[in-house]
Amino acid sequence: MAPELVGCLIFKRQQDDKVLWGVIVETEAYSQIEEGCHGYKRRSKSNESLFGEPGILYTYLTYGIHHCVNVVTGQKELANGVLLRSLAIPNEDERIASGPGLLAKRLSLNLSHDSLPLSIENGIWITCKPSNLLKAHLVSTTRIGISKAKDLKWRWYLHSSRSVSKRSQGDRQPSISQAWIPSTSDLL
Repeated sequence: MAPELVGCLIFKRQQDDKVLWGVIVETEAYSQIEEGCHGYKRRSKSNESLFGEPGILYTYLTYGIHHCVNVVTGQKELANGVLLRSLAIPNEDERIASGPGLLAKRLSLNLSHDSLPLSIENGIWITCKPSNLLKAHLVSTTRIGISKAKDLKWRWYLHSSRSVSKRSQGDRQPSISQAWIPSTSDLL
């Protein structure tokens, strides 16, 4: 699911009832079969939602200060999730949600959203990729910021986005004129 989520739109209803949206431009996959996953060794109160129904959020606090958000995937009772690493948000600084902590902060997501099903009724939802991104070039590379199973190429990002948190070695950031930038036409 991780590469499938790149290019999809995520929407979040804010406290003022306005809807903030962005394009998911970077993801990482995690599965209980590998040591980088929070559910690898055991199920606990803090990672319980990672074992839940596909389509719910698994949120956690990293380094005691940054919230991170995963979409639970796979099947119930098996720990599988996709970490949302970066968003491109129209009409905002290209780096405002570039990294999992910044993404959660910009969308105002925290531990209170853990186990929340993605739905319009719950105020956070994901829709399919816009047609202009259906065949976009994705880069597959190793995950970032983990010490175990770090060689797995389970991170994907939209090559043409300047909002990616960290590009793979040798992959140069596109110039502003060559970069894909989200706009309201992506909603159509």
